[in-house]
Amino acid sequence: MSEVDNKIFSKPFLDSLFFTQNKWHQHGVLWHILRVAYYTLKYGDFKMLPAALLHDIGKPFVAFKKDEEDREFNEWSFTDHEERSYQIIKEWTLIGNYTKDLVRYHYLIRDLKKSKKEDPQRYIQKKLIWDALESDFKKDLERFLHYDDLGKGKKRRN
Repeated sequence: MSEVDNKIFSKPFLDSLFFTQNKWHQHGVLWHILRVAYYTLKYGDFKMLPAALLHDIGKPFVAFKKDEEDREFNEWSFTDHEERSYQIIKEWTLIGNYTKDLVRYHYLIRDLKKSKKEDPQRYIQKKLIWDALESDFKKDLERFLHYDDLGKGKKRRN
């Protein structure tokens, strides 16, 4: 069995895909992806639909228990899931660069806010990426972040 096969049949992969993510998501990754696609369509952002369907496909591959809180609430952390999602699709010729970039950077706005407080070196790296993006694409990322938030459903706990 390959490393990918071992991951696919692991508890973190299956649990995060179908049932549990973390305190910010009401549903597993698959249902969340479908909800984000729904809101993308509802608001008529058809060019974002492929990214909506692909933005979190790397999550189950990187699911892990980060800390005691994850263990206590039986939840998962997904550090750098957006890069893993991008790595999965980057060679797919039927997917355009716009979609690939949206997948790769869809978490960038949150990452900037979080790393500014917690990890100054990471913040500097992420800020360089942000500053290099075109202003129209930044607006698209902000809009996509809204759909991603809508796709989370209600928080289960504070």
